[in-house]
Amino acid sequence: MTAQKELYALEAITYIPRILALVDRNPLSPTFGCFDKSYWHYKTVDFPSGMYQECVLPLALVYSFRFPGGDVYYGNERVRELVIAGIRYADRSSHRDGSTDDYYPFERALGATCFSLYACTESYMLLGLSDGDIVRFFKKRGSWLLKHNESGRLSNHQALCALCLYNVFLVTGEEEFLEGAKKRIELVLSWQSDEGWFQEYEGADPGYQTFTIDFLAKYYKKSGDERVVEPLKKAVDFASYFIHPDGSYGGEYGSRNTFNFYPHGFEILGKVYPLATQIADRFLLGVKNRKRAYIEDERIFFHFVSNFLQAYLDFNECRTGSLDERGDFEKYFEKAGIYVRKENKRYCVLSLAKGGVIKVFSDGKHIYSDNGLIAKLSNGRLAVTHHVDRYEVSIGKEKVEVSGSFGLVKLRLPTPFKFLLFRLGLLTFGRFSSNLVRRLLQRLLIVGKKSIPIWFRRTFLFEDGLKIVDEIRYISQNKKYRIERLFAGVDHTSIYVVMSNCYQESVLAKWIDYSSSLDELNRSGYLKIERRI
Repeated sequence: MTAQKELYALEAITYIPRILALVDRNPLSPTFGCFDKSYWHYKTVDFPSGMYQECVLPLALVYSFRFPGGDVYYGNERVRELVIAGIRYADRSSHRDGSTDDYYPFERALGATCFSLYACTESYMLLGLSDGDIVRFFKKRGSWLLKHNESGRLSNHQALCALCLYNVFLVTGEEEFLEGAKKRIELVLSWQSDEGWFQEYEGADPGYQTFTIDFLAKYYKKSGDERVVEPLKKAVDFASYFIHPDGSYGGEYGSRNTFNFYPHGFEILGKVYPLATQIADRFLLGVKNRKRAYIEDERIFFHFVSNFLQAYLDFNECRTGSLDERGDFEKYFEKAGIYVRKENKRYCVLSLAKGGVIKVFSDGKHIYSDNGLIAKLSNGRLAVTHHVDRYEVSIGKEKVEVSGSFGLVKLRLPTPFKFLLFRLGLLTFGRFSSNLVRRLLQRLLIVGKKSIPIWFRRTFLFEDGLKIVDEIRYISQNKKYRIERLFAGVDHTSIYVVMSNCYQESVLAKWIDYSSSLDELNRSGYLKIERRI
């Protein structure tokens, strides 16, 4: 059990040098405490992203507690100095109203505002600081959160907002922040499906589900608010189906294509709900065997460092039961559109809300994934079968079918001219209408989609192993919708999600090329392909 616990710390400690390499450590620099190295060092961006200031929390944790492999940081006054500098820079780089930007100027991003505020307030309390200027900053940012929201339903952001407001209440003692936290909790709980999942844009995303669980569990630990306990148990029940036999978690079958796993909330909840600890145990197996997702780019990796350290600190010593005790089952989350089947030594997760995205494990090992069909059309556009959509679904005893239309992929890339126009828009109209800009970008990059007249059906047959049958039919004679290349791709995505497209071992599986079968499709207008897994 000690070795199991230390996995959390040892995994996290390896990232501390990387965090210390990001921050401007020069106390005479105007950007002292800035963690956005692209801004202060490389000078390749024209504003600092406020999200990076979340890096203060891992440093505050390794300064305050002795972790395995972390002796050099524990009690180190230079580390403490950088935490305080980071909090102060979060204040200096904010807008006058306390909000902050993430990806573009005047964004006033709720996510970045909350992630960095939670890290700063938590660090402030860990270090036992007493600083009137910093408290005024917390109150200013907390007041902005009381008055503002964001477009789209992202439950994890709202849960984190509640946690931030509760931390501001703990620092200031002012009741308005407590009441604000309670209202956000009510909003989050209202977005929970009776199947246990919390809304993330167009549906259920098991990866972001763990974020929401984590933030609500932290809030529960701090506040003792019993309202969240039963919803959290339902959320954990849902999450338990997506921790795979090899210890990997989530994937492209979720609404936002994420592999995220925040373990701290599960360690907290293990004290009241043993299933949470069983999930954490399976995840630690994946950590040990390098099966976890690696979300490693500079903009993202630090999200997980403090969470692993917190999981170490709150490791639940009472660990009973195992997910291995769960027998064979067939589970269909109809509202989420996700079908899970375990029989003998095979474990299969299938998203019917996304046209038949599938992930399969056997004997505890990943053996197959595909994100549905992806085609290159004669007009150069790409089309996929995995958009979140209302597909025709049929579930029988040994057969599952899903059918619908291909959808176009948006492959818009920036150019200097486009960036110039975007910046001009932000500096004029956009600076006064940040939420409208956000809605337009969401429409452009995430929720907007267009179907085309190419029909598909995916059939999954579970008798005598697993057989997949793909059928395609042209609905239109328009030649621009003729397919020139066709694959069952392992890891392609078609919407913008910052935490998607990470590395997990499953992405190394080979794409299956069906292009040699296209003569039949283009001659008769119909193609049927069968393969056995």
